[in-house]
Amino acid sequence: MTDQPSTATSDVTILPPFVFLAGLVVGYVVQVLWWIPIAPPTMSLSVRLIGAFAILFGGGLMVSAIASFRRIGTPPDPHEPSTRLALEGPYRFTRNPMYLGMATVLAGIALIGNALWPLLALVPVIWWIRTQVIAREERYLEARFGDEYRNFKTRVRRWL
Repeated sequence: MTDQPSTATSDVTILPPFVFLAGLVVGYVVQVLWWIPIAPPTMSLSVRLIGAFAILFGGGLMVSAIASFRRIGTPPDPHEPSTRLALEGPYRFTRNPMYLGMATVLAGIALIGNALWPLLALVPVIWWIRTQVIAREERYLEARFGDEYRNFKTRVRRWL
């Protein structure tokens, strides 16, 4: 048995939506126990409107990213082998539009709830996604697609 990553898949252990959902749940549990609003009541409507926009934007980004995968015929599930690189749609601007979309939706939910702890929960969630998901996916994609992926990395940022 070796410690080398598999070239069949990215070896991601937990599906990213579950990591974001766990962060949201833990954030709201802490929020219930120790209520800290993001903004004072006089500004809460503005914060909630920004949250609604964030949810729409993040959701649209995720849908667009999944549609890009479907168009080229590669699965969005990191447990399945990638058949091609997605280079169009939101992938022209970010290498991780699904994760960026999920983070934006989580932030939007926190803003709609005017709840600080779920927003702060994004910090460990993004750390986990970056170190346990994206790092594995990048190693896998580089091993699978070589120079094509390395060129993509030089043209497009990881997040924004």
